[in-house]
Amino acid sequence: MAAPLPFLIDKTDSFEIVRDQIVSILDVTQADQVAKATTAGKPDPSEWKLRVFAERSNPWEQFLNAASDAVPDQSPIVNVWYDTGAFDKSVGDVVKTQQHAAVYNIDVYGWGIAADVAGPGHSPGDESAALVLQRGIKFVRNILMSSVNTYLQLRPKPESDGDPRVWQRWIQSITSFQVQLGDDSAHQVNGGRIALAVTFNEFSPQGDESNPLEQLGVDINLPDSGTPDPAVEVEFDYT
Repeated sequence: MAAPLPFLIDKTDSFEIVRDQIVSILDVTQADQVAKATTAGKPDPSEWKLRVFAERSNPWEQFLNAASDAVPDQSPIVNVWYDTGAFDKSVGDVVKTQQHAAVYNIDVYGWGIAADVAGPGHSPGDESAALVLQRGIKFVRNILMSSVNTYLQLRPKPESDGDPRVWQRWIQSITSFQVQLGDDSAHQVNGGRIALAVTFNEFSPQGDESNPLEQLGVDINLPDSGTPDPAVEVEFDYT
């Protein structure tokens, strides 16, 4: 008969921590970039803005659900999600620590809408969407491949057992695609996928997660002895 684990699995795996770290880096950095653009006196600091999400299936619908009486937020949308993971048996062990080679897809979406302009012709929505998309891809790539984020800011000391230790991050590819919006020809949404490969440690729970008692010291004090020193000292060694 199989034996169950003697403890509750109450932990977050490294692949979840790394995904959330990517989201945090992008979100914190884009807000800081907007602030820097404002301080620098840029005409439109919102051009440095990204809207960052995690594990969303169709985040681009935010473009279409904007209130009709308000100017929609045209900032690129960024969605980070875990795609695949591979484990090399030559790196790690079968008991506790395994190397996880993961790929995170970072999908970027740009929105545009056709508009009339002064004089003949019009402003095409597909071109606008493509430019917003490419701006978003530019920011994501520059943020994640900056020297500050060589290890995604996850390089704890080796003795901090249980924390993810990122060994490498690398952009494998960038691919553009178009989002199909049915019969809505006015709105245009262009998408791009950044495949980010990240290698890090993954940890497996052990057979006994408790801390065994190795030594027990007992001091016995007599209240009427007139001395602070214990009358009896006993040590039990369980090693």
